[in-house]
Amino acid sequence: MSLITTTLDRIRAPERRTMAVACGAHVLHDGYTDLLYVLLPLWQAQFGLDYAAVGLLRSLYVGAMAGFQVPAGMVAERLGGPLILGLGTALAGIAYLVAGASVGFAMLAGALILGGIGSAVQHPIAAHLVSRAFPGLRSRQALAGYNFSGDLGKMAFPALTAWLLTLMQWRAATTVIGTIGLAVAVVILAVRGLPGRGAVENLASETAETGGAAATGRGFPLLLSVAMIDSATRMGFLTFLPFLLKAKGADMAMIGVALTLIFSGGACGKLACGWLGARLGVVRATWVTEGATAAGIIALLPLPLFAGLAVLPLIGIALNGTSSVLYGTVPELVAAERRQRAFAIFYTGGTGAGALSPIIYGLVSDVLSVPAMMTLVAAVVLLTLPLSWLLRPYLRAA
Repeated sequence: MSLITTTLDRIRAPERRTMAVACGAHVLHDGYTDLLYVLLPLWQAQFGLDYAAVGLLRSLYVGAMAGFQVPAGMVAERLGGPLILGLGTALAGIAYLVAGASVGFAMLAGALILGGIGSAVQHPIAAHLVSRAFPGLRSRQALAGYNFSGDLGKMAFPALTAWLLTLMQWRAATTVIGTIGLAVAVVILAVRGLPGRGAVENLASETAETGGAAATGRGFPLLLSVAMIDSATRMGFLTFLPFLLKAKGADMAMIGVALTLIFSGGACGKLACGWLGARLGVVRATWVTEGATAAGIIALLPLPLFAGLAVLPLIGIALNGTSSVLYGTVPELVAAERRQRAFAIFYTGGTGAGALSPIIYGLVSDVLSVPAMMTLVAAVVLLTLPLSWLLRPYLRAA
């Protein structure tokens, strides 16, 4: 019995290491992205910035992250995913060190571009490592856990930064944050036994195991379209939710509580909907989550403030949960040797759609109103239903 247990532990050890590295990187990089919300007001005061400049700083980081995901995946195909993941993490940490030493807007902007480039490696490479370590149907559940870990970073790093700012100046706090990134990079580079490190991977055998549909990847554009609409819905809704709540009488403290409620629901949704996708299948799970998202948004509009707060965690579950279903489907539709690049394209499309949607929905709000814009958001997300229905033949073949 002890021999069997030891053998199982040896088999599972690479999987545990891969999940630890991928989830740790996800926590750090998503945390790095969202702690900017804490630092931006301080930088505005420090450097005398207007709101346009503040918005530009955020866009520089996210834009660099979106634009370099595909190149990061291509470089990782040649040099190995773990190496590029570690180097990119180190670059993101260095970027925060540079930001802490910034003496002007130009230096700060350069640091954020550097940080976005460093964080661009995380999504395509870490997701690919997880899908390699957990082949077949197991990858869906594993990717749901990986997806969930990013939400932990979104909650932990802004809170950590806010706490550090009560103890020290923002420059010192940013230096601490950057040092954490360097430490994580050292750990990633030191871990052995990760997929894609060292020897050439046997991609031909894995491709044969995935079936003909995966080799063609013809369902991938449909999946990407669903993901882009889902991301645009999420960013559009979250951007203008505070304005909707303010019209219902919420003050800033109450808006903070509301955001916490919806993000907490979203974190739970990423785990729950990954399980749901494995049980119901991609198409049915997408219909459930996207339909619930549209219904939740419409239900929120006429509700008074406190009743609306009660609905927000449920909206969060559906709003964020679809992404776990979609991410876990990429390995089923793309051949093994193309997955790293496919993940890069997938995340780039989602990030780009999420960056553009607040601008479009903002224009609609200016012309009509925030409630009318929210109604449009709920209508647009329903476009995912026929698109996901068209995925059925590709999923059956896979």
